[in-house]
Amino acid sequence: MGIGNHENFYRKLHSLAGIIPVGVFLTFHLFLNYSAVWGEDAYNTASGFMGNLPFKYALEIFIIFLPLFYHAIYGAKIALQAKNNVGQYKYMRNWMFFFQRLTGFIAFAFVIWHVWQTRVQAELGVHVDFNMMASIVENPLSLVLYIIGILSAIYHFTNGIWTFLITWGITVSPKSQKILQYITIALFFALSFVGLRAIFAFI
Repeated sequence: MGIGNHENFYRKLHSLAGIIPVGVFLTFHLFLNYSAVWGEDAYNTASGFMGNLPFKYALEIFIIFLPLFYHAIYGAKIALQAKNNVGQYKYMRNWMFFFQRLTGFIAFAFVIWHVWQTRVQAELGVHVDFNMMASIVENPLSLVLYIIGILSAIYHFTNGIWTFLITWGITVSPKSQKILQYITIALFFALSFVGLRAIFAFI
């Protein structure tokens, strides 16, 4: 396998990891948090179910953290090598390309912060429940950062679907790519509603 083939393989693996399992987990996590809309007991029940899954550590390491870190590290390499030309060619896709890279960095920083505030604290003996999340977002600055982090993660995922299907040769025609663009924009707004509705439920 030549250098070009290696690069193509790594890019495909990076794209795949961003959708499956990272993107799927993000969607699942958003809907789990949405249970807060139905009250404290509903959220605590959903959160408790996740915290008591069998083989929890193995699932977290191999299904979430390893794919996430590979996607983030290789994605940073791609982003730093990319040449953005939004200042010269202000087409919509150029701006979406720029924000894809920007939200990648924001989302990764947010995930690290969120994991520290929740998953790591749980290992240190702190009970992760509705009241814990409410105490985090009662700080206006934390709430703003959560909103930015949630929207960045959702944008990076939904716009990444467009790139994924092109990278894997599924949408090759301009028409199919245009249709997919509208679908991913609609998905961004739908998941953003779920994410924001969930975070405001803790206030």
